[in-house]
Amino acid sequence: MREIVFDTETTGLDPRTGDRMVEIGCIELVNRVPTGATYHAYFNPDRDMPEAAEAVHGLSAAFLSDKPRFRDKCHELLEFIADSPLVAHNAGFDFAFLNTELDLCGLEAVCLSRMIDTVAIAKRRHPGAKLSLDALCTRYGIDRSHRVRHGALLDAELLAQVYVELTGGRQIGFALAGSGADDTIVEVNFQPARERAFRPARPHAPSAEELARHRAFVGTIEGAMWSSQRC
Repeated sequence: MREIVFDTETTGLDPRTGDRMVEIGCIELVNRVPTGATYHAYFNPDRDMPEAAEAVHGLSAAFLSDKPRFRDKCHELLEFIADSPLVAHNAGFDFAFLNTELDLCGLEAVCLSRMIDTVAIAKRRHPGAKLSLDALCTRYGIDRSHRVRHGALLDAELLAQVYVELTGGRQIGFALAGSGADDTIVEVNFQPARERAFRPARPHAPSAEELARHRAFVGTIEGAMWSSQRC
């Protein structure tokens, strides 16, 4: 099964008030394994970059000024994501920006039925725990030391690892001896146990001799609680 894990960076929090997408990063997974195929692009938002947003992702208006507009790259992006399910962290946010940009281009929105939200999955798996990408990376031992600021492609790469762990994880390093592939990823598929012939329970009631020996032994125990008088 093909899935796309993606992340966006924006000028703010709400596309309805004029905020725009300025970066998108996508990672292709097939059967929950990264294939190495990615899509990454910066976009000129044709507006200023608020200081608060720039502090998060480091993308200035000057840096983005010579980048293509979303409309110039949208068909390339749509070709990459195709009809695959789309995985994002707090996915409603990313879908809102993606669909706003598509609407501005006069294109059909991406159906919300394709949305997979890792925050919702994490909330079910770890109720009451912190659900940020950083917190989940810490929980699953995923190295994020190179994440100084938010970046769409880097965050998508980290999220892809988190998503795999949230949905069952995988066994690492179980390559066959002599394969030379120390980091081979091997799916472990447990097969149901084979049916066994029914065997009736064997008789195990004590014999009269065993009961007599037991009574004799119990009689030798001094001060036993069961032999005392009860009120």
